[in-house]
Amino acid sequence: MTASRPVGINLTRVRLIVAERFGVEVPTFQGEGPSCGHPALFIRLSRCNLICTKCDTKETWDWSQFDPRKESTKQTVADLVAWATSSPVELVVITGGEPLLQQTRLVPLVEELLASGKRVEFETNGTIAPVPELLVDGVRFNVSPKIASFGMDEAKSVVPAVLEKFAASERAAFKFVASSVADLDHIAELAHAHRLAPVWVMPEGTTAEAITATTRVLADAVATRHWHFTTRLHVLAFADTRGR
Repeated sequence: MTASRPVGINLTRVRLIVAERFGVEVPTFQGEGPSCGHPALFIRLSRCNLICTKCDTKETWDWSQFDPRKESTKQTVADLVAWATSSPVELVVITGGEPLLQQTRLVPLVEELLASGKRVEFETNGTIAPVPELLVDGVRFNVSPKIASFGMDEAKSVVPAVLEKFAASERAAFKFVASSVADLDHIAELAHAHRLAPVWVMPEGTTAEAITATTRVLADAVATRHWHFTTRLHVLAFADTRGR
């Protein structure tokens, strides 16, 4: 069942801070996780609450390198809905940055997208619990906790209560970036401690060569644990070009 359209909300007055949107003018795919390879539209929101050294979208938060006035715009929910519904593609991926920083303003966007027949996936770092209005049919969460090898203090990037809430929702998959078998051992500890399932592993890398090499390092150990394995299709297909 999809959500009904919200009543009494002026969608032209609700604004989100957007880094980019793509997939309508130049078609693309979801590049990672359970929907890898599915045609998709992307709404990338600006701003993040983490500062991962290996982040590949620093233009959404690192103002020592990027100018937020050039890297983001405020766009209305009405404009975003009109843009997304101009395409027949069913899947809309809302990513970042960390999209749940803006989740109260995302609720009307998601409600409108669901009412139009879309389904929604959030890409989130798993540090902010979703509001109940987002835990509805048609919405899934790809939760990617950032482990220490990704360049982040786990005291800030791993929030047990939030991860357990995502797990309890049964609307989440847990997608970890890994570069070594030691990373997989640590992921197993986190998954066991916080009852995270299903687990997806994605090889670290921003080039096709690096992803292939890391895939071969990890493949046997991922298979032995009976976890899911995902590549980074956008890197393999589009050489990590922004907007693809």
